[in-house]
Amino acid sequence: MEANRIKVDVPLFADRVAQGSPPEYLYWVGSAGAFDDRYKNVSRAFAKLLAYLETAYAVLGTEESSSGDVARRAGNEMLFQMQVLMNIEIFEAYGVKKILTCDPHAYNTFKNEYPDLGGFYEVIHHTQFIRDRVAEGKLKIPADALKDKRITYHDPCYLGRANGEYDAPRQILDAFSAGKREMKRNRSFALCCGAGGGQMFKEAEKGDKEVFMERTEEALETGADIIATACPYCMVMMTDGLKYKHREETIKNYDIAELVVLALGL
Repeated sequence: MEANRIKVDVPLFADRVAQGSPPEYLYWVGSAGAFDDRYKNVSRAFAKLLAYLETAYAVLGTEESSSGDVARRAGNEMLFQMQVLMNIEIFEAYGVKKILTCDPHAYNTFKNEYPDLGGFYEVIHHTQFIRDRVAEGKLKIPADALKDKRITYHDPCYLGRANGEYDAPRQILDAFSAGKREMKRNRSFALCCGAGGGQMFKEAEKGDKEVFMERTEEALETGADIIATACPYCMVMMTDGLKYKHREETIKNYDIAELVVLALGL
């Protein structure tokens, strides 16, 4: 496989099923991955990796709706259940068994909440997928690809505390960067970015300092050149924090998938 020749032609699940070759994975792009201009780059980066690895995957395209996560966090249980049942119907029609997603919120909902309404799937966060391919030797990242970059990783709440996944993103970074630096609060003690639980879509409560600003300051204290994230909400909040601090030109915020693509030169 030639890295510089990778072309991304994202297949539709419906087309693959109609052709009699249903893919192994459904790649759930998510609302941010489909509509947020910054996070679209993460969707493209992960799609590049899937193509590079010759993974049998597909997306739902216009058939993809919301996972229901935001509706439940905002207190609209009826809407949540309607969205879940609609998605389960589509998944069952296509025979979906495995779901890949870059969004820890969707990951948590599919994994822990869909079973209550009859949806049972193997759900894999993109950092877990990448980590496993590295461990298997299918994805070989140059060990010194980003050796001159100091990287700090921010733990997303719904990947870390909610689902106990702290190691996969770090193991990926360890594969190609010797400059990883931990924030003073990390893993189960990591400070939230401030967007979870529906907070992304409302004004912050009154307080001395907004959460995303406090977390950004902790990241800056590490002296890192790059803040690595693995969640669309975290990316929005950390990017905004860098802008408020006027550091967006000198400190970059990348998703783990984007860093792997950069390291491979895809």
